[in-house]
Amino acid sequence: MTTADPKAIDKVKPCTTMQEVRREVNVLDDVLVPLLVERVGYMTQAARIKQGVEQVRDEARIQAIVDRVRERAQAEGGDADVIEAIYRSLMEVCIAYEHREFARLREPATAGSAA
Repeated sequence: MTTADPKAIDKVKPCTTMQEVRREVNVLDDVLVPLLVERVGYMTQAARIKQGVEQVRDEARIQAIVDRVRERAQAEGGDADVIEAIYRSLMEVCIAYEHREFARLREPATAGSAA
């Protein structure tokens, strides 16, 4: 971010009705959802690359992400505690997904199993 770039908080449009608020939130969700899908896709890649299930949860990496997003939230004019809470929740969901992917990628193929 250069000094000429506005902070994210400065991009929030003034709204006078809940309809306006909801419309703006929907616009942001249309940007966020594809990015989250892409982020979660990397959990499949991580599950494929990691050698052991004990590597799925990495406390040092979790803390590094928290530190990074808190700093970024503050730089963007946001509430670092709120962003940390969102990311901690996101990471827990991603870890659970990665555990499922880790197991799925290592399942023996069951040819001819009945459906």
